[in-house]
Amino acid sequence: MLPLLRSGVFDMVERELRQLLEDIKNNRVGIEEAIDKLKVLPYEELGFAVVDHHRALRKGFPEVVFCQGKTAEQVARLFQSICGGSRSVLGTRATSDAFEAVRRVYPGAVYNEMARTIVVNCGEQPAKKGKVLVMSAGTADLPVAEEAAVTAEVMGNEVRRAYDVGVAGIHRLLGKLELIRWAHVIIVVAGMEGALASVVGGLADRPVIAVPTSVGYGASFNGLSALLSMLNSCARGVGVVNIDNGYGAGALAASITGMIEGVAREDSIF
Repeated sequence: MLPLLRSGVFDMVERELRQLLEDIKNNRVGIEEAIDKLKVLPYEELGFAVVDHHRALRKGFPEVVFCQGKTAEQVARLFQSICGGSRSVLGTRATSDAFEAVRRVYPGAVYNEMARTIVVNCGEQPAKKGKVLVMSAGTADLPVAEEAAVTAEVMGNEVRRAYDVGVAGIHRLLGKLELIRWAHVIIVVAGMEGALASVVGGLADRPVIAVPTSVGYGASFNGLSALLSMLNSCARGVGVVNIDNGYGAGALAASITGMIEGVAREDSIF
């Protein structure tokens, strides 16, 4: 926690922090109450953006940089700001120019061209906490599927992939039953009519996160057809995120697997 409090960034709350620490020291405030107070500590003003430095405390992962619409220099500055107090920083919808700007600051930055993601590992990585399977109906769905896979992985999960297993050749899907049983959460990415999510939902006893993509011919309406098919799925346990929202699916999967550790901890208490 303390590395987040870099000199000059949080001067506005120095008095409040000192008071909180005194209260803890003198047993006027308990540990849990102190953590609740720390969750609302402020942010860093960069002029073009306001960085929420305590999202990692509230959500389990720091603020993610949505690179689209930002200059390469702005993206690099955001990575610098967030990396000071985080194990990893993720950028989505990133161009190669944005990646080059980040790599000048962090030579170890990794760019996934297919997913359009940038990942910088700023410190020691935690152990993987969950198992996420990412499936795609077709090869054209891979950019969204890879965005989901990178997101789930950087958020602390072991990720496996099963691509091009759409219902037009359903025998390809049936060959993945062992993988389906392996996963704690399954992300299904599909365009066209979006039928894969329902089929996987009928086979799996784990949460299925369906991601419609904008892949398809005219009547697919840029993903609306797949979205409506997934929303109307008769298979239980299928949830749906927005069109082409691979990041949202990966983050939701990480939230679900994050409960595994929490439930185990609660069980050990009782």
